[in-house]
Amino acid sequence: MNSFIRDDFLLQSAAARDLYRGYAQAEPIYDYHCHVPPEQIASNHQFADLSEAWLGGDHYKWRAMRANGVGERFCTGDATPREKFDAWVATVPHTLGNPLYHWSHLELLRCFGIDALISAETADMIWERANARLPALRVHDILAANRVAVVCTTDDPADPLDAHETIRRSGLRTRVYPAFRPDRALGAADPAAFNPWVERLAGAARTGVRTFDDFLGALKTRHDDFHAVGCRLSDHGMETALAEPCSHAQAAAIFTAARGGRAAGPDESARFGAYLMLEFGRWDARRGWTKQLHLGALRNANTRLLGRLGPSTGFDSIGDFPQARALGRYLDALDATGELPRMVLYNVNPSDNYALATMAGNFQDGSVAGKIQFGGAWWFLDQKEGMEWQLGALSNIGLLSRFVGMLTDSRSFLSYPRHEYFRRVLCNLLGSQIERGELPRDLELVGGMVRRICFANARDYFGLELDPAFCGGAG
Repeated sequence: MNSFIRDDFLLQSAAARDLYRGYAQAEPIYDYHCHVPPEQIASNHQFADLSEAWLGGDHYKWRAMRANGVGERFCTGDATPREKFDAWVATVPHTLGNPLYHWSHLELLRCFGIDALISAETADMIWERANARLPALRVHDILAANRVAVVCTTDDPADPLDAHETIRRSGLRTRVYPAFRPDRALGAADPAAFNPWVERLAGAARTGVRTFDDFLGALKTRHDDFHAVGCRLSDHGMETALAEPCSHAQAAAIFTAARGGRAAGPDESARFGAYLMLEFGRWDARRGWTKQLHLGALRNANTRLLGRLGPSTGFDSIGDFPQARALGRYLDALDATGELPRMVLYNVNPSDNYALATMAGNFQDGSVAGKIQFGGAWWFLDQKEGMEWQLGALSNIGLLSRFVGMLTDSRSFLSYPRHEYFRRVLCNLLGSQIERGELPRDLELVGGMVRRICFANARDYFGLELDPAFCGGAG
């Protein structure tokens, strides 16, 4: 019956255990990038059952279920909550070796106090005990129990900000901020989707959009609106950075054509996107924001199921796009005019780790410690081996001590144990180096770095307002 998650889980040396218990475990969580719905935070959502809380929107689990021969009805379809839960529980024993096996057991243990191996034999017990606990685990309770100091959601410029206004007035100790994600503004290649979105943007910005300058003005208005509710981060999900030369007149012509229903070709789309990305970078720099670039995902590979289920349902993969040259040109264009904001660079292809880590070093300018960050292991790399690769590349090329740490990148409020998972991996990596004599056996020195990576570096780097209880971290 007992789970394998013990106090020394992933901590394979005495030094690792000392680092984790003394310096990492008690730190608050600073979740500066995720996809949880702000509306559920605003309403202090009450989950109906474990299936909704644990499986809703979790495309990681859906991919594993499909691979296990589970039909779509039990992933995103019309099966009952209990049927979906049973299908997932029957899949878990087949995830041995996959981080989902670790995450799922950690989630049950930390969120519900259930210390059991997940299987068909334990399904009834898990369902009953977790559902009995759920009335005391509304969204605000989960945030409080996990000592979450900051949550940054991911918000489209056309989205209303009402939920964030409600949260700000609620007295919730966790500070919740939007992050500006204008990816759809680059969508001139698909007028059928782009034009209705432009109309939504115009409504959110309280203006009309006829010309390209109107379009830029509406986006800038929303950038200002986001800033007014505390936003200090933007975010972009892209195959590669965009750095093609494009004049204002060229961008305006591409916009006008798209508004008339003519799709931009690949070259036009790249130029149009590059023009906007430079504008967004300048706005971020002037406002003191941090820009996040998520690079390298090949999205929506299964067009049949994309049409049936929509995006972000588990049909994306690692792409093998060239990254370094375009990224360097984009960063250089902003740096050349003194308009390079703080930036976090994430890649999903591990072969690009050293390219991005070295590129970050080209644009450190002494103004901010770790101004250009090689971001945490993302998406398919958000697992023990991927984390170790990212930490190793950053250690070898840059300053691990200035790293702003991990994030959930999750749609689930039960995912906060992923921070524990990362902290254990970090402490085990450094502890093993201490045991091998590669780092000094000075726990205050190494542990101080661990503590900063877990919380203080993000607190100081992003500069978001915190509840006083979290301003100093745990130490």
